[in-house]
Amino acid sequence: MISRIDLRGRTLSRRELLEELPRAEVDVEHAGATVAPIIEDVRARGAAALRDLAERFDGVRPAALRVPGETLSRAVADLDPDVRAALEETIARVRRVHAAQRPADFTVEVAPGAQVRQRWIPVRRVGLYVPGGLAVYPSSVVMNVVAAQEAGVGALAVASPPQKDRDGLPDAVVMATCALLGVDEVYAVGGAQAVGMFAYGAAGETDEDGATLCEPVDVVTGPGNVYVAAAKRLVRGVVGIDAEAGPTEIAILADGGANPVHVAADLISQAEHDPLAASVLVTPSVELAGAVESKLVDLVDTTFHRTRVTTSLGGTQSAIVLVDDVEAGLEVVNAYGAEHLEIQTADAARVAERVTSAGAVFVGPYSPVSLGDYMAGSNHVLPTGGCAHFTSGLGVHSFLRAVQVIEYDADALATVAGRIVALADAEGLPAHGDAVRARF
Repeated sequence: MISRIDLRGRTLSRRELLEELPRAEVDVEHAGATVAPIIEDVRARGAAALRDLAERFDGVRPAALRVPGETLSRAVADLDPDVRAALEETIARVRRVHAAQRPADFTVEVAPGAQVRQRWIPVRRVGLYVPGGLAVYPSSVVMNVVAAQEAGVGALAVASPPQKDRDGLPDAVVMATCALLGVDEVYAVGGAQAVGMFAYGAAGETDEDGATLCEPVDVVTGPGNVYVAAAKRLVRGVVGIDAEAGPTEIAILADGGANPVHVAADLISQAEHDPLAASVLVTPSVELAGAVESKLVDLVDTTFHRTRVTTSLGGTQSAIVLVDDVEAGLEVVNAYGAEHLEIQTADAARVAERVTSAGAVFVGPYSPVSLGDYMAGSNHVLPTGGCAHFTSGLGVHSFLRAVQVIEYDADALATVAGRIVALADAEGLPAHGDAVRARF
């Protein structure tokens, strides 16, 4: 069901180690060739293109691309009370964590009369994408919206695919979650076309659309499939993006003391997302590896998405990696840079402190990835495919810009005028120096 990679007794360079480790192969560049004409069509024809594309990809032609306000209100009224209570608890916890993320402005007195200030300014408007293919993700609405709201973003729009069995509306719980968060600009638009709509805006087609269906945004965030990732790559530079999210992944660093049922259940929980999802166990314990393999057989047989999970666990992106010890395991998981990394070892908190590359780290037997997906308070929109080596998960910072404000008085400028001239002359840019001399 899941393959083994034995690294025991081997000394590998970083390059060699990366070649040995499993990873889903996602051809974003190839997908880009498919996506480019879609984005251009949306840019040129706006709402008309969006309806045509919904009919083509989602099997339904939405009458109203922007979800009416009364539909959002009705979705909240119809929401299962237990689901509503869970969403409200999630919103409260995520808001509490993200409220603490906003960085402080600062002022530095470089010298008398010489001041540099730094302000954090939110972007004007963001487009938040919520997938709706193999599964629907109201939790992603919470993660995206709360982070943007706590950053102080003034305008938020959400797009989620139209559902054929809902007459072209997005998923009901997704709509209800938007309403709970106070978001009233919600579009029944999916995939790459949603990214194109956010990046370039969209002209209306019908009286209900208006002359402009959707105004362009400054930043597009949210997870999605390879076509969404390709669309983000194509519009990056026109707008900011959070990341090119690839298939989800979990790595678990566990020693012989870990509970094999916990480990197997957590590997399955991530495999449930997608046939390309990656589930990786790194352990020095052959006994744990065998026990997990056995438990996987038992648990997969009864899981709801059995076929999907079996494909994921049996794919080249998933494996049990045997290492000499926990120290070697740390080297492996740091090289892998997992979206989600669980530490199920002795003294797990100490081991977790030595992790240098992961989207999020889950410490100990009672901090499963599922907790982070819904209720921990952390954000579950995280870097995949090794991008954790150079970027972080979604947060308040994703919607802020640092702007420096420089203010010198005459005496402060005069003090450094000669040095500015010297540097300008050294760079062959004498007019820079002249601009300073002109003031004295």
